Amino acid sequence: MKITSLDEALKRIEDLEKEVAELRSENEQLRSRNFGGRKKHDENWMASYNDFKVKYEEGMSIMEIVSCGEISRRTAYRYLAYYKQFQKNEKDFGSKSV
Repeated sequence: MKITSLDEALKRIEDLEKEVAELRSENEQLRSRNFGGRKKHDENWMASYNDFKVKYEEGMSIMEIVSCGEISRRTAYRYLAYYKQFQKNEKDFGSKSV
């Protein structure tokens, strides 16, 4: 579409501004959606993981931690895998010479 007059240009700008407003509204709706499933490592996750870590390092078994009723068995094993990976990375990083 070739614009040949000032009126056409102003009309095109108005149309584009409306389109931008609609897209911004749609974008905001998409951003505010509630995504199900596991959450990111936010404050609640870190607090729960740190609680698990303290109990695990004190010598409690996975089943003892789960029986406290704060996390599920699957979550406990997920935390354990995360814990072991973190320990492995810490060990590997600590053994490298700088």
